[in-house]
Amino acid sequence: MKKITILLADDHSVVREGFRMLLELAGDFEVVGEAVNGLQALKMAKELHPAVVVMDLAMPQLNGIEAAKRILQEIPPPNTPKILILSAHADDAYIEQIAAIGVKGYLVKQSSSQILCKAIKEIHKGNVFYSPSIANRPCGQQQETSRRRGEPARKDAIQLTSRESEVLQLVAEGRANKEIAEDLGISIKTVEKHRQSTMNKLKIHDTAGLTRYAISKGIVESSVQSTILK
Repeated sequence: MKKITILLADDHSVVREGFRMLLELAGDFEVVGEAVNGLQALKMAKELHPAVVVMDLAMPQLNGIEAAKRILQEIPPPNTPKILILSAHADDAYIEQIAAIGVKGYLVKQSSSQILCKAIKEIHKGNVFYSPSIANRPCGQQQETSRRRGEPARKDAIQLTSRESEVLQLVAEGRANKEIAEDLGISIKTVEKHRQSTMNKLKIHDTAGLTRYAISKGIVESSVQSTILK
């Protein structure tokens, strides 16, 4: 039987090595690449065409949700991979966000190896798979039913564009406007425009506020040491 090709995306090397060993021992999977951040995951997904991308939620440069959104938007069928988001969090807000962009799998990192393998196989078939602890909650049941019916998930009142979300994350990670411009391949003026637009939408007026917002939404981890620009 043909093995399911997988791209692993996680900024912790020990975690990636553990997943690679676990999946290769299972015998049904082939890990074709490893990415250390969201931007690299996007690039490698385009180059390697994995069947499934197993991706951490909180990653530098581009978080898992934004990386997943761009992968699904920028890689057309038949090469569009299925995506399984891994996270230490089981908040309903995250479930709604991933369902809204078309991600079919969400697994908490405390899950067993058997559940991980089952999740990959199920989403590879085109099915929806959430961790049992999530699927059994009202939110999880509602989102899974909506996805099976092809209904859009409920969206948050505040909607940032993909570029605004990228800039927000990099600001929260302590990057200066010049660094952000270089990372994203855009001008400093464009960075400033997206930064101001994000502040206006969120009604936040300083970098510290943007950082607190990004942490509260899981866009960056609370351990990130941000440089507050004045």
